[in-house]
Amino acid sequence: MRLNVVVSNSTNPYVNIAVENRLVTQPDECSVTLYLWRNHRTVVIGQNQNPFAECNIEQLAADGGFVMRRTTGGGAVYHDDGNINFSFVAPPPLYDQGKQFDVICRALNDFGIEAQLSGRNDLTTGNRKFSGNAFSKGHHNWLHHGTLLIRSNVDDLSRYLRVKPSKLHKHGVASVQSRVVNLSELAPTLDSKNIVPHLIKAFESTYETKAETLDFDTIANNEETKGLIKRYSSEEWLFRRWKYFNAQYSHQFEWGAAELSLTIDEATHTITNAILATDALDVDLPQKAQDILVGARTTEPPKTEDEKLNDLLSLIY
Repeated sequence: MRLNVVVSNSTNPYVNIAVENRLVTQPDECSVTLYLWRNHRTVVIGQNQNPFAECNIEQLAADGGFVMRRTTGGGAVYHDDGNINFSFVAPPPLYDQGKQFDVICRALNDFGIEAQLSGRNDLTTGNRKFSGNAFSKGHHNWLHHGTLLIRSNVDDLSRYLRVKPSKLHKHGVASVQSRVVNLSELAPTLDSKNIVPHLIKAFESTYETKAETLDFDTIANNEETKGLIKRYSSEEWLFRRWKYFNAQYSHQFEWGAAELSLTIDEATHTITNAILATDALDVDLPQKAQDILVGARTTEPPKTEDEKLNDLLSLIY
């Protein structure tokens, strides 16, 4: 087994996510890669979320910020230069979430911070959240990535993220934030730069192997990566059709928030288009909803044994 480390020298979110995707899609059966990166003033939304429901887009743009849609599920988070983001990329036989979380915890121990895994997705200290995590399974590699809240501007976080009650409303259900903590409150010397060598040391210690450093610029300037940068910064990827829909149904289920928009042919009572915004970790759920709803009649519910789809159908029928 080999260990690779990639440290980004860019704070452009579209470059950083493109490099991450490039790492995920490259076949390498013998390597585990730790990728460290920072974004400048960015609201990051899950693959299937409605940006207009999650983010104050006009204010963010006026302040020179970015909206970035990641390739994993889950809810909206805020990145700035005071955060550091980490990605673990590994083929299935070497992918180990226990070890991956241990890397983060070991690095923070160097600063006197005791961290615990809360549920499946969050890292906390003293019952306060400082890291949200998301996961996906690619053809060659699996991905685990997350954010460490170190010196984030909490006022900006509140200004850019839309946090709304779980109820029916025009724009849909926004992600619900846990009570969070900047780690620098607990360790005043800690920042998003000086933690990097501690993360690398913890990576090597956990896997008991010396890591090789890969050149970030070489990966970022690859032609395939440039194509990904163009894709992830495009209107189609970021906003899709959301600006043309008004939410008709929204609800907070146990598995996540859902905002379901439909186009209905009034003459035939047939659903001609359906789009689902959700922070559910199941990234395939919107396509499943579209497949079962498009062509269905609003007078007769389609049949399915999928519990999440039945929850969505209960909003309509």
